[in-house]
Amino acid sequence: MTDHHHRLVQRKVQFDYSASPLHWIPGEAEASHVINVIHMMLPAGELWFCRLYNKALPFVKDARMRDDVQGFIRQEAMHARAHSGAVERYLTVHGIDSSRYLKAMDYLFEQLLSDTPLGLQLFNRTPWLRRWWIGQRCAIVAAVEHFTCVLGKWVLEAEALDRAGSDPVLLDLFRWHGAEEVEHRNVAHDLHVHLGGSFVSRQLWMFVVWPLIIWLFAFGTRTLARQDPSLGRPRPFWRIWRDSEKRGLLPRRASLAGSFLRYFKPWYHPDHEANTQEALDYLARSPAASRAARG
Repeated sequence: MTDHHHRLVQRKVQFDYSASPLHWIPGEAEASHVINVIHMMLPAGELWFCRLYNKALPFVKDARMRDDVQGFIRQEAMHARAHSGAVERYLTVHGIDSSRYLKAMDYLFEQLLSDTPLGLQLFNRTPWLRRWWIGQRCAIVAAVEHFTCVLGKWVLEAEALDRAGSDPVLLDLFRWHGAEEVEHRNVAHDLHVHLGGSFVSRQLWMFVVWPLIIWLFAFGTRTLARQDPSLGRPRPFWRIWRDSEKRGLLPRRASLAGSFLRYFKPWYHPDHEANTQEALDYLARSPAASRAARG
């Protein structure tokens, strides 16, 4: 846990997608789809984070850590709500059927990563096993939050999205979310350490989390591209990413690989991955966050 304590608050944002096009980055259908995958990918996972952290709270003995975890829960719940709204009022309006993808996400979080994976009572046999499984899943969250921090920092600094004339509502949604990921980037790591989680367990779960996230982005991009009448046969995901990163519309793969490797340094801490003030500066000028602050 870092010495400086920044208190996390929930910003009750709302977004009006009525004028937002499916290709919210003009002329960049594929890059738009890659980033739009986030709407489908995150809600189930973020609500799972909230449920898991509520189960972890009884084991948190430090008042500051408890405050951080509760702030994290409130922010993640709002992220889930915002992206669920985008699925319902944005993707669906544009004729996108995301049900297959959403079912896969529900299966991942409600079956495979539940208290009783696939209905098995293995981790309910003793209190020690229940706590161990909570700790292991907290290690998963720590790995995911490293990735979301990296993406959050990128979207805050991606000037190419502004130059491309991106839809202001969608861009604000992603930057508001990215800013809060940067803002609360330390919580998942610090909670896992607080619960007695080991460096090795965080490393091992990253080997699962990283390829899974890549696959989910690829699966989601294909799901969206197949339903886009302006596109022909969907191109391979790696080609889409390669071409989009050249124009600054997606993070550079070399940068992502570097962030992956940094996670395995013994002295790793997410505090060094981004700048909280940069996130707060954006949140101060975000249209949605500003409206929320005014009530």
